[in-house]
Amino acid sequence: MNGTKRTVYFILGWLMVSLGFIGAMLPVMPTTIFLILAAWCFSRSSPRFEKWLLQHPVFGPTLVHWREQGAIPKRVKWIACAGMALGYGAFFYFVRPSPFLGGVVALFFMACAAYVISRPSVAA
Repeated sequence: MNGTKRTVYFILGWLMVSLGFIGAMLPVMPTTIFLILAAWCFSRSSPRFEKWLLQHPVFGPTLVHWREQGAIPKRVKWIACAGMALGYGAFFYFVRPSPFLGGVVALFFMACAAYVISRPSVAA
């Protein structure tokens, strides 16, 4: 891979780490998906930072389970689905969408929740 691509992946990796850590602090923003993307970016740009992320004491085990088995801990599944439900509730309350838009967004959240639930489970 050429240097420009590696640099882009490296910058994107740190952007995803930043978004993931923000998500860890804010209940309305996801964490894990950004860290999965960060690990992917670092796998193409920086083995050192990929290793750091995969060995992180808090986030590492979830990332390793995802990478090796496509698995999500049961606790994380519950949190993700609850977050989606709360996110949809906030969207519906604050935006007051048309029935069509409300339905489209609801279908999107249900599809995301179905995907999360369909993944293999591991103990948290």
